[in-house]
Amino acid sequence: MNVAKPNLFFSLLPLGVLIALLAFNVTVFGDNSLSFSNQVVLLIAAGVSGLIGKMQKVTFADLMDGANENIKQAVPALLILLLIGSLAASWLLSGIVPAMIYYGLKLLSPDWFLVSACIICALVSIATGSSWGTIATVGIALLGIGKTMDFSEGLVAGAIISGAYFGDKMSPLSDTTNLAPAVSGTDLISHIKYMTITTVPSIVITLIIFTFIGFFHNGSGSLIEIEAVNNEILNLFSINPALFLVPIAVIVLIVKRIPAAPALGIGTLLGLVFAFLFQMPLIESLAEEFTLRGIYSLVLTTLGEGLVIHSDNAFLSDLLSSSGMKGMLDTIWLIICAMIFGGVMDKSGCLATISRSLLKLTVGKTSLVGTTALSSIFMNLTASDQYLAIVVPGKMYQEAYIDYNLHPVNLSRTLEDAGTVTSVLIPWNTCGAAQASVLGVATGMYWPYCFFCIISPFMTMLIVSLNYKIRTLN
Repeated sequence: MNVAKPNLFFSLLPLGVLIALLAFNVTVFGDNSLSFSNQVVLLIAAGVSGLIGKMQKVTFADLMDGANENIKQAVPALLILLLIGSLAASWLLSGIVPAMIYYGLKLLSPDWFLVSACIICALVSIATGSSWGTIATVGIALLGIGKTMDFSEGLVAGAIISGAYFGDKMSPLSDTTNLAPAVSGTDLISHIKYMTITTVPSIVITLIIFTFIGFFHNGSGSLIEIEAVNNEILNLFSINPALFLVPIAVIVLIVKRIPAAPALGIGTLLGLVFAFLFQMPLIESLAEEFTLRGIYSLVLTTLGEGLVIHSDNAFLSDLLSSSGMKGMLDTIWLIICAMIFGGVMDKSGCLATISRSLLKLTVGKTSLVGTTALSSIFMNLTASDQYLAIVVPGKMYQEAYIDYNLHPVNLSRTLEDAGTVTSVLIPWNTCGAAQASVLGVATGMYWPYCFFCIISPFMTMLIVSLNYKIRTLN
C-alpha cells in the first residue's frame, strides 16, 4: 500500500474545513447542532480528506478500511451508550434517581449550599453518566434554590457544572469516559483508575473553594422550594434507602472488573426489579392498562423511548424525565461520523503529517502531554465539540505516546482533563451553548466559577511535571 505523505497545508485543509463549518453550525443551529448538522459536516470534512488521499494515490478501499477500523474501536462505547439510556430510564421508574435527589436535598443549608450542590450533581452524574442530563434536571432545581438563598446565579451554575463534569469524567456510564480510552487504546477501568490521580485533587480543591465562599456568604433565603420538591417526590414515589442497593451493586460489579456493558445491563434489570418492588402505584398510573400487556408495553417504552413523569411542581417536572436509548442516538451518530473522519484522516496521511509537525515542538514527556492538552483545548475552541477534542488529538498522538514509552492511559487521561471539562467554558462550543441555554445563565457569567473545569488541565500538567505515577509501557 502506498504510504501517503501530503504536505502540511493539504493535511490541515480538512481540519480547516471542519473547524469553519462547525463554528458556523453553532451560529446557525446553536446547541441543536449536535442533532444533525455536526454529523454532516464531519462527513464533508472526511470527504475532503479522502480527496487529498486520492491525490496521494491512496485507494478508496484503504480509506474505507481506516473508517471501519475506527468504528470497530468505538463499538463497545456505542453499546454502552445505549445501555446508559436504558439504565437512566429504569432508575427513574424505580425511584432511584428521585431518592438521590430527595436525600441530597436534605443536606442543603445556606452555609453548605455550594458544596452540597457540587456534591449532589457529582453523585447524580456518576450514577447517570451524563453531565448534560444532571444539569438539565437537578441543576435547574438547585439553581432556583440557590437564587432564593441570594447566591449569584453565575456562582451557583459554577458549582453545578463543576460537580456534574466531575461525575461525568469519573462515571463508567459516561460517553466521553468510554470514548477517551477507546481512541487511546486502553480499557475503561484502567482509564478511570488513572484519572483519579488528577481528578480527585482537582475536585478537593474545588470543594475547599466553595466551602470558603459559602461561609462568607451573607444571604439567607428560604428553603420552601426544597420542601416543595421533596414533598412532591414523596407523593409520586415510595422513597426508601434500600433503593441505593442498585447503584451500590453496579459500583461493586465495576470494582470487581466486570465489563461495563454487562454491569450496566444488570443495573438496568435491577432497576426494573426495584420498580416493581417499590413503585407499583406509579407503574399502575403510567401503564395504559394494568395488565401484563400494558406493563410489558410500559417497560419496553421506558427503556427504548424514555419516560416522563408529570408533576404540578415546576422544578420537579424537569427532573422527572429520561430519554431512554433513543436519546443516545444523536451522540452515537456523532461518534460514528467522528470516527469515520478520524479513520480517513489517518489513511490519507493527513494525521501523520500534522503529528510530525506538532511533535517537532515536543522535547520530552512533559511537553508531549502539554501539546496534547493544548490540542484538545484548541479543538474545543475551534471545532466547538468535546467529542472532536477527544477523537482528533487521540488519533494524532497515539503513536507518539508509544514512542515515548508512555502507556495509553496517560493519553486518555490528558484528553479528559483538557478536552472534556473545558468544552463547557466556551460560549460557542456545543457544551457551553447547551448549558447556558438550559440554566439560563450566560457562559461569561458562570465560567469563572467552574473551578473544577479550570483546575483540571493545570493539574494534569503538574502531575506530569512532577513525574508522579506516570505509567510506562514497561
